[in-house]
Amino acid sequence: MTSRPPLELPVSAVADPREAPPLRWAVVSPGHIATQFTETLGRATASRAVAVASRSTERAEAFARTHGLDAAFDSLPRMLAAGGFDAVYIASPHSAHHQMARTVLEAGYPVLLEKAFTMTADEARDLVGLARERGLFLMEALWSRFLPRFDVVRSVLASGLLGEIVSLRATHGQHFPFDPGHRLHAPQLGGGALLDLGVYPLSFAQMVLGDLTELTASGTLTPAGVDETVHVLASSTAHPRARASLVSTLAARAGNDAEILGTEGRLVLEGMFFAPGEVRVEMHDGSTASVPDPTSTHDGPVGPDDGLAYEAAEAARRITAGDLESPLMTWHDTIAVMEALDAARAQVAAPRTTPDARPEETAR
Repeated sequence: MTSRPPLELPVSAVADPREAPPLRWAVVSPGHIATQFTETLGRATASRAVAVASRSTERAEAFARTHGLDAAFDSLPRMLAAGGFDAVYIASPHSAHHQMARTVLEAGYPVLLEKAFTMTADEARDLVGLARERGLFLMEALWSRFLPRFDVVRSVLASGLLGEIVSLRATHGQHFPFDPGHRLHAPQLGGGALLDLGVYPLSFAQMVLGDLTELTASGTLTPAGVDETVHVLASSTAHPRARASLVSTLAARAGNDAEILGTEGRLVLEGMFFAPGEVRVEMHDGSTASVPDPTSTHDGPVGPDDGLAYEAAEAARRITAGDLESPLMTWHDTIAVMEALDAARAQVAAPRTTPDARPEETAR
């Protein structure tokens, strides 16, 4: 009996983020994710943050002291006027993304903009149009797209190893009990499961299948009127046999895994599929193989807490090269994902009982 050859998977071709060109970054909105980004720059890249802007002088100055930044500003326009940096990272709530990014682009600086990119696809198209007009780099900071793990996924798909794709499933659920003071429950801050959590499953499906079509969504709302739990079913013109099943929720912590089913085998992303981790493939003939993510251990160039280094390094490479967008997260990709988010939110939105009905006002 002839033994079956071992299954071999491609390894990640993503370069060490420490080898990317150094940039001086300005950071806007010094919250939790801005802290992660700033600390990761210092630990895992050749770049560093040098300035910060916040509406609060105290918050800006405290952030600058903590992280050793050169300058702190109480407004975005003052920071832009002062200069002294190469690019701007925006980490504000979704509701402020469009206006802040537009202000930075109009001032002539490249932008790395946190996910979800904007509140709507129209806002995304506006920013892309402005970046194209001004010849400036603009990229959505959806960190998953730049991880070694996702590079392996793209390579496996390109190889045809799985055969024809017939199904994709991805879930992102976290437990955020209702709190009208929390940004995820605040309508005016872009709260809800879709823009903060659902963007990961939808972006993953768009990366794997191409632009989503025949999208249907159902779900529930919080007392403040934002989407709490959303189930999305979608198809794809590029993979006509494939169907995507995508779930996001603020109400419960999920396994947050993902899988892609093909006619020859399946690809599995266990744990948090959108974070560093291994890629496992199981073929119908019984052979299996996995590829560890160098970011998920302390053995690789980047530690498990520094996954944001890959998006920062990609931005640094593209900006230095004079590129306007990244092939890993193109403007088309960002707009297509925002269109899918728009469609899902519209189908789950609460009906207005009167023309004057307004969602409850909440503070951050």
